[in-house]
Amino acid sequence: MRTKLPHAPAGAPALNFHHLEYFWAVATNGNLTRTAAALRVSQSAVSTQIHQLEEQLGERLFEREGRGLKLTEQGQVVLEHAQRIFEVGGELLARLAAGRSSRELLRVGAVATLSRNFQESFLRPVLTTPGAQLRLMSGSLDVLLEQLREHHLDVVLTNRPVRNEDGRRWRCRRIARQGVSIVGTPERKRGFRFPEDLAHTPLILPGPNNELRTEFDALCARLEVQVEVMAEVDDMATLRLLARDAPALTLLPTVVVRDELRTGALAELAVVPGLYESFYAVTVERQLPHPLVRTLLGREEAEMLEMPRRRGARS
Repeated sequence: MRTKLPHAPAGAPALNFHHLEYFWAVATNGNLTRTAAALRVSQSAVSTQIHQLEEQLGERLFEREGRGLKLTEQGQVVLEHAQRIFEVGGELLARLAAGRSSRELLRVGAVATLSRNFQESFLRPVLTTPGAQLRLMSGSLDVLLEQLREHHLDVVLTNRPVRNEDGRRWRCRRIARQGVSIVGTPERKRGFRFPEDLAHTPLILPGPNNELRTEFDALCARLEVQVEVMAEVDDMATLRLLARDAPALTLLPTVVVRDELRTGALAELAVVPGLYESFYAVTVERQLPHPLVRTLLGREEAEMLEMPRRRGARS
């Protein structure tokens, strides 16, 4: 005998989650044949499950569109609720798995191009919290967000904002902003003029798809300055190495080379006016927010960018 949902109206049949799962699979796939193959069941079995769900709800959920299926207006409403139901289920499993560990596990994703220095500053409280364990994953933003949606990550760090789309409800918060500078060896600092001298020296810049690069190019266009590009680099760790070793000036957030600036290996030749690198933390709505995430996000911006006292930190 199947137990009714606690909040189901009196006399109403309980929602069959098996039907709902088949509906969700077809809705996200858009094709009955492919869904049946993925689920390793017959196409008729999938059709039957969806038909029974439509009968129970008293609504048509799909309509034909060419060789595929398109959600009706009511089908879209059901999909949004199904997404929430399965997300909560995934959160429950993740929390139970974490509860079986004797340590408080925090799972963080960081885009591969994000400054290692910033990651270290942001995550430092976890490393000094008794009983805490950190798992840090690096990758593309799309992959990390999918891991976050499936509750395999607790927070994602990125340097560009994430907007809600396709029914996904990201909570994206800017947690810090760092100025961007032209840096070079100390001897280059003497007599350097910004922006006049930009046209007379090779530059190492972030790659063309980086927002910093887009804004810097726009600034140079407004100032009517033609720059000589020696190299374009997406990865901040590589950008730091080239800033240190290549015979050129480099455009980057100062947090990336804070150790070199502190020791005098590099010098800040000019702060680029109006240009900033922003850092964002992305989470999803959870019934039981992770306490370590609350701790990390509850700090002041200056603390997240704070320079460590020890030497040799990686960028």
